[in-house]
Amino acid sequence: MRIGLYPGTFDPITNGHMDIIGRAVKLVDRLVIGVAQNDDKGPLFSTAERVEMVRAEVVKFGDKVEVRPFSSLLMHFAEELDATVIVRGLRAVADFEYEFQMTAMNQRLNADIETVFLMADPRHQAIASRLVKEIARLGGDIGSFVSPAVAAQVLDRVKD
Repeated sequence: MRIGLYPGTFDPITNGHMDIIGRAVKLVDRLVIGVAQNDDKGPLFSTAERVEMVRAEVVKFGDKVEVRPFSSLLMHFAEELDATVIVRGLRAVADFEYEFQMTAMNQRLNADIETVFLMADPRHQAIASRLVKEIARLGGDIGSFVSPAVAAQVLDRVKD
């Protein structure tokens, strides 16, 4: 069984993330979405809230997708899952530079786990969770960047 791991903070999960997930499930037998704890980024939502948000968004994929939190080194988490592929989404050249360095380090940690890059659909290339939160905080419309359910959760959180 080919297990893929798509890691991220998903704070919040965007239409861009969903595009990558929808394409990644075609490449593996099972896709695990790893929701990174990563408190250093100052997330808007707790890890548990982000896990539940992602689970609600990926329910349409059924048993093929599993959502799990993690706080360990990515390669350790991938090994724990018996993942053979790490899926990463790319939006722009700047993403590639960072991902290139991370991939090289990960390959040194475990050369048996491949990293696969999926280019974001052009409609979603500008979407970043950080920008979605900023637009919401400033009263802008985030409806074209996230699902209606996620938009409601973000707007509820930023109004506090």
